[in-house]
Amino acid sequence: MEEQYHPQSIEANAQTYWQENRCFEVTEDPNKEKFYCLAMFPYPSGKLHMGHVRNYTITDVISRFQRMLGKNVLHPMGWDAFGLPAENAAIQNNTAPAKWTYSNIDYMKEQLNSLGFGFDWNRELATCQPSYYKWEQWFFTRLYEKGLVYKKMSTVNWDPVDQTVLANEQVIDGKGWRSGATVERKEIPQWFIKITDYADELLTSLDDLPDWPEQVKTMQRNWIGKSKGVEITFDLSTQIAGVNSFDVYTTRPDTLMGVTYVSIAAEHPIALELAQNNPELKQFIAECKKQSTAEADMSALEKRGIDTGLTAIHPLSGKTVAVWVANYVLMDYGSGAVMAVPAHDERDFEFAQKFGLPIVQVIEPADAEQSIDISQAAYTDKGVCVNSKEFDGLNFQAAFDEISAKLASLGKGKVTTNYRLRDWGVSRQRYWGTPIPMFNLPEGGEIPVPMDKLPILLPEDVIMDGVNSPIKSDIEWRKTEHNGLSVEHETDTFDTFMESSWYYARYTSSNLNDAMLDPDKANYWLPVDQYVGGIEHAILHLLYARFFHKLMRDEGLVDCNEPFKSLLCQGMVLAETYYRKNADGSTTWFNPTEVTLEKDDKGKPTAAKLTATGELVEIGGTTKMSKSKNNGVDPQTAVNLYGADTVRLFTMFAAPPTQTLEWSDSGVEGASRFLRRLWKTTHGHIEAGTPAALNTEKLDQTQQDLRRKTHETIAKVTDDYAVRQQFNTAIAAVMELLNEVSRNADRSSPETLAVEREAIEAAIRLLTPVAPHIGHSLWLALGHTDNIIDQPWPLVDEAALVKASVTVVLQVNGKVRAKIDVANGLTKDELEAAALDNDSVKKFTDGNTIRKVIVIPNKLVNIVAN
Repeated sequence: MEEQYHPQSIEANAQTYWQENRCFEVTEDPNKEKFYCLAMFPYPSGKLHMGHVRNYTITDVISRFQRMLGKNVLHPMGWDAFGLPAENAAIQNNTAPAKWTYSNIDYMKEQLNSLGFGFDWNRELATCQPSYYKWEQWFFTRLYEKGLVYKKMSTVNWDPVDQTVLANEQVIDGKGWRSGATVERKEIPQWFIKITDYADELLTSLDDLPDWPEQVKTMQRNWIGKSKGVEITFDLSTQIAGVNSFDVYTTRPDTLMGVTYVSIAAEHPIALELAQNNPELKQFIAECKKQSTAEADMSALEKRGIDTGLTAIHPLSGKTVAVWVANYVLMDYGSGAVMAVPAHDERDFEFAQKFGLPIVQVIEPADAEQSIDISQAAYTDKGVCVNSKEFDGLNFQAAFDEISAKLASLGKGKVTTNYRLRDWGVSRQRYWGTPIPMFNLPEGGEIPVPMDKLPILLPEDVIMDGVNSPIKSDIEWRKTEHNGLSVEHETDTFDTFMESSWYYARYTSSNLNDAMLDPDKANYWLPVDQYVGGIEHAILHLLYARFFHKLMRDEGLVDCNEPFKSLLCQGMVLAETYYRKNADGSTTWFNPTEVTLEKDDKGKPTAAKLTATGELVEIGGTTKMSKSKNNGVDPQTAVNLYGADTVRLFTMFAAPPTQTLEWSDSGVEGASRFLRRLWKTTHGHIEAGTPAALNTEKLDQTQQDLRRKTHETIAKVTDDYAVRQQFNTAIAAVMELLNEVSRNADRSSPETLAVEREAIEAAIRLLTPVAPHIGHSLWLALGHTDNIIDQPWPLVDEAALVKASVTVVLQVNGKVRAKIDVANGLTKDELEAAALDNDSVKKFTDGNTIRKVIVIPNKLVNIVAN
C-alpha cells in the first residue's frame, strides 16, 4: 500500500475493476428482495452540472447501501434526449440535432463514469432512439382505439420564439418555460389524452404515497383541483345563432342572488358570433388572445371588458342581467362563462367598480359583531345569506343544498363535481420529437398507424433552417400510402413529457424488441422504490408519470398502481456570485474560479479580486448556479483536481439532501483532507503489524471504549442512511470515529490492533457508499480479496454498547451539586447511598431533613431536603 493518497490512480483502478467485472449489471432474482433506485434522467445538454452530480450521488449512495444490505439493486441511467434545446443548438452550430445529441451523450457518459456512479449501463436508453419511441407510438394508438385520445381545434399557449405549443404547466409567469418569450393564445388542431378520466384516481391515490413529500402532494392536489359545485343555466333574452342559453359553474351557489351581470370568455361561441358584426369586439378578442393565461398573471391583470348589449335571465329572480365579454374569463376553464357576484368575488368587484356595475350584498358574516363595507372591498368568506328572499338566514351548506335543489326543480341547475385539471395536449409543432403515429386522410379525419408500419421514423440527417420543422417542409416524408390510399403522416411531434412519463418502466425491459414491456420483469422491479429529483417537477413530470403508469396498468402491462414508492426532492446547488458594474450600465459576472478572496481572522470574506489582474469586484451573494450569473462550477474540473470521491463526499456532507447546498472551495478542500487522513490512518495501521483475533473478553477499558464508539457509529450511520436519509450526519459520525481511532492509536499490542482494525474496517464500509473508490482500494489493502460493494453492511454488537461505568448527575433540590462515575447497572438503593455519601452533596444536606430521593438509574439522583 502506498503511503500517499493518489485519488486519480486509485479511482481509475476501481472504475476499471467495476467495468471489467460488470459489477452493476443486474437481473431478476425472485430469491432476493429487490430495490429499484432511480434519479430523474438528464437532458444531454453537453456537460454535467453540479445539480446533476448531487442528484446522481444521492441515488448512488442509496443504491450501494441497499446492495450492502443484501438486496438485488437496480440503478439504471439513460437520456431524455428529445426537445427544443437540441434544435436551437443545432441551428447555432450548423449541425443536425441527432448528431449534437449523440455526441453529448457520449461525453456526459464519460463524465458519469468518472464520478464512479454504479449504473447498469446494459439497460441504457435514449428517448430519441426508434427502439424506444416505437413503443410510445404503439401505446398512443392503443389509447386512441380505447377512446382516450382525440383531436380538436383548441386555443393553446403559443411560444412565438420556439414556435410551438406549451402546456399550461409550461407557462411560467406568462412566459415560455424554456425561451422566456411572452406566451400568446392561438387556435390550432391539437391531439389530447384524456387525463381528466383519471382525475379522481390521481387525486385519491395520493393518499397511498406516505413516503412522498407533503409539499409535492399538495401541489398535485391543487393542480387537479377537485371541487363540488352547481352547474347553472342562464337563458338569453334574445337567441344568438341558435343559442338560447349558456351554463356557468360555481362553488358558491349561496351567492346566486347577488349576480348583477355575467361574463363570458373572448373565445366563447357567443362572443365570436357577435364579433362578426362588431369591429370593436373583434379587436378586443384579438387582444385577449395575446395575454398570458398564467394564474399569477390573470390575478394581477387589469380588468377589461365590452358590454355585448345582450341580457340573460336570472334563473331564480327572473331579472335580466347584462352579458359582458371579459378578459379575466378563460374558455379553457368550466364553460367559458361565469356568474358575476361583485360583492363577494374580488375579480368581479374590480370589474364592477371599473364599469359602474351594480354591487349587491347577499352574504354577511356569521359573527354579528364583524363589520364589512361592500363599497370598499368584496367580502369573500362564507357566512349567512341576506337579501336572498326565502334563503335569508341560511349558512353556506344549507344555502348550497336549498338553492341547488330549487334550481334542479326548475330544470336550471344540477350539483356536479368539477376539476381544475384539463386534458393533456401532447401535440408540439417542432421537429426533434417523436412523430405522432397518425395518418391524415385526404377527405379529412385520421386513422392510427398500424403496428406493422411502426415506428414512424424521425429523419435524423436534416438541415435546420430555424424557421420550419424539417418534417413539415419535407413533402416526401409527409406523403405515404396505406391500403392503396394516399395519406399523409401527422407532422406534429409529441410533447417530450410523453417520453419521460414511462422511461422508468422501460428500464426493466430496455433490450426487449417485440413489446413495450416484459410484464414479468416489469412487475418484478416496479414500483421504483426510491425516486430522486427536483421539486420543480412536482406537477409536470410527476403527475404525467403517475397518469401514464395507470394507463399502462389498465393496458395490462404493469400490476402496481403507482410508479414511485418513495420520493426525495433534492435541494438546489448554490454558489457565490461576483460582478462588476460597467460604465454603460451593464453587468459583467465572473466565475468563482476567476476570483481570489481576502478574509478576516474569522474566515469571513472582506474583498474579492480578479486573480489575473487584481481588480476589485463586488461580492453578489449566493444564488443558484446558472449561466446568466456565470457562477457554475464545472464538476469535471473539481474531479480532476481533487478526485471523484472528494466531490461526492462534499456534496453529501455539506447539507442534508433536501436542503440547498452551497458550493465552497474550502469545504471541498476539507473533504479532501478527511480522505487523506483516512488513507494515512489505514496505512499506519497496516504498517503496525498483524492484529490478533478479536477477543472481547480480554479488552481493557480504552479498548472497550473504542469498540463501543465503533458500534455506536454503526448504529447511527445505519439509521441515518436507512430511516432519516441524513447522509451529512452519517458522514460526521464516521469522522468522529476516525478521530477516536487517532486519539487511541496505541498500536503496541495485537489486541489493540484488533480493536483498531474493527473500527477502521467499519469506517471504510460505512463510508463506501459515499466514497466508493477509496473504499475499494483500502479494503483490498487490508488483505481482503473480495469486492467491498458486496460486503454485508456492518451489524451492531449490542454487547459492545454497554458501558462499564456511567456518569450520574447528583442534584439537591433540583440544582446540580456533583457528577460521579459509577458502575453501570447500580440499583436505586445503591445510587441513593452513593449520592447521600458524596461530600459535595453533604454540604447542602447536612442539618436538613431528607424529604425525598428521586433516582433515575444510570442518569440522575435528585435529593429534596430542607
